[in-house]
Amino acid sequence: MAEHVKHDYRRAQLTPRQKALCQFAEMVTRAPQALLARHLEPLREHGLSDRDILDTVEVIAYFNYINRVADALGIDPEPEMQKAYEQWQSGSEQG
Repeated sequence: MAEHVKHDYRRAQLTPRQKALCQFAEMVTRAPQALLARHLEPLREHGLSDRDILDTVEVIAYFNYINRVADALGIDPEPEMQKAYEQWQSGSEQG
C-alpha cells in the first residue's frame, strides 16, 4: 500500500479517513496559506480531535522541513527512495 500512496494516494485503496488525511497533508504541503477552518472539518468528521489535528500538522511540517533541508544540502535519498527520486527529477526537468 505504501508504494501506491507514494505514487498517487488518490488511486490507493485507502479508507475514507486515510484519504482525508492525505488530502489535508497535500494542502498543508502545497498551499498552507490557503487553509481555512473549513478544511479541518473532514478530519473532524473522521474522528480526529484538535490534538490529533495538531499532531498531524506537526508531522507533515516536519517531513516538509527535513526534505527541504536534505534537498538544499544535496543529500542523496535513501537507497529505497532512489527510484522515486529519479522519477521526480525527470518529471521536474520536463516541467
